[in-house]
Amino acid sequence: MNQGVSSSLALDVDGHGCGGSGRGRCAPGSAASWALTGAPRAAEVGTGLILSLLSRHLRAVLLTQRLKEEAEKLQQEFGYCILDGHREKIGNFKTEPPGLFRGRGDHPKMGMLKRRVLPEDVTINCGRDSKVPEPPAGHQWKEVRSDRTVTWLASWTENVQNATKYVMLNPSSKLKGERDWEKYEVARRLKGVVDEIRSRYRADWKSREMKARQRAVALYFIDKLALRAGNEKEEGESADTVGCCSLRVEHVQLHPEADGCPYVVEFDFLGKDSIRYYNKVPVEKPVYRNLQLFLENKDPGEELFDRLTTASLNKHLQDLMDGLTAKVFRTYNASITLQGQLRALTRAEDSIAAKLLSYNRANRAVAVLCNHQRAPPKTFEKSMQALRSKIEAKKQQVAEAKAELEKARAGHASREDGSFLEKRRRRLEKLEEQLVRLGTQATDKEEGKQVALGTSKLNYLDPRISIAWCRRFGVPVEKIYNKTQREKFAWALDMAGEDFEF
Repeated sequence: MNQGVSSSLALDVDGHGCGGSGRGRCAPGSAASWALTGAPRAAEVGTGLILSLLSRHLRAVLLTQRLKEEAEKLQQEFGYCILDGHREKIGNFKTEPPGLFRGRGDHPKMGMLKRRVLPEDVTINCGRDSKVPEPPAGHQWKEVRSDRTVTWLASWTENVQNATKYVMLNPSSKLKGERDWEKYEVARRLKGVVDEIRSRYRADWKSREMKARQRAVALYFIDKLALRAGNEKEEGESADTVGCCSLRVEHVQLHPEADGCPYVVEFDFLGKDSIRYYNKVPVEKPVYRNLQLFLENKDPGEELFDRLTTASLNKHLQDLMDGLTAKVFRTYNASITLQGQLRALTRAEDSIAAKLLSYNRANRAVAVLCNHQRAPPKTFEKSMQALRSKIEAKKQQVAEAKAELEKARAGHASREDGSFLEKRRRRLEKLEEQLVRLGTQATDKEEGKQVALGTSKLNYLDPRISIAWCRRFGVPVEKIYNKTQREKFAWALDMAGEDFEF
């Protein structure tokens, strides 16, 4: 056997040279020693040996690729449906695994066991002539129905709160897009009648009927503070969360004067998802006087609006405008606030980074209005410290670049070519832009550490406002909405020009 060829073969197999032609020694039993002693070539080495020589990184890549292929196979099999002749993507088609119930906030049922969802628990909703999905072997569906009045495809009842869970269409589907468009169009219609509605509830503050007064004050809070109406629920079924209609005496305190403002109302209660709502807000004098009246001779656990229910409030709203609900008020006020804040904060001459900071500040104003809070991320301080270190390092680079530029200017008279000076100037400008961008990023991060921007952006803000703003001020839409969100709001991307007004 040619030892030179064998040595190179050993390098290919285990990456260790033997020196070739008798130089150096190879470990007995190694692939290289096999090659030098006439053992089989690498192509003949067993598959097990080859696999054992694969790096850990390569194995991880192969595993990730295999899992991705399996997930894609599941997506293709279960992740699509045919709706009105169109292939539409389904949202989450997987049930939750069994485990301990966590809940939001200090939930009274935290720690209870969520049992496994079986096919016998699941109701399938599909077309009369469509093929019914096959249940797992040995099982059958609870029910198969064809209900054209709902948009869910499958449903079941979970055992902890007896709440119904649904498999729905993906947010990017045509049907979901139509529903989103309709929702924001209803909110836009409110813009045309909101002044009349406000005049009516102000007049009702002086009504002789207590029910009308309570309804008018509640509607004032829903309008001005974007409070949720609140839904009735059975005792003990969930955490002690309330909305406007279910506020109790203990949730409200009146202050004749506070922080230099007269007629201040202090709210403190748990809202949706057990998020605390705390706010001290000055109100109009008739509202304050009515609240004093509503609180008279009541215990802390009694309802503030004892003559009002969510159902009766929503019926009244329907009488005021077709399709009007408390959520429409919330959507309207959120969208109007965003549009107004963007007008006030954005300057055409600002950099893209500064415009994005203005956008996030406008979005934060909406999130504060809607009480979309979050706890600061656990890694917040660490990431902020890393960002501050980057800023300090960038400041040092800017200082050095300025010194180099001054030095270049001093020697410029002796140079015939000004390209050297121009390079130094461009480098300084680039570093200063990077420093400004880092500073803007730090400001944005600090201001937003306890505010959740995603909820309002995806559920309460007409996306056409943001898209029109992007097109008007030359900001890439990708900076506001990621790929999934752009798919969800494809209808808005097609409709919104730079002159769109909510």
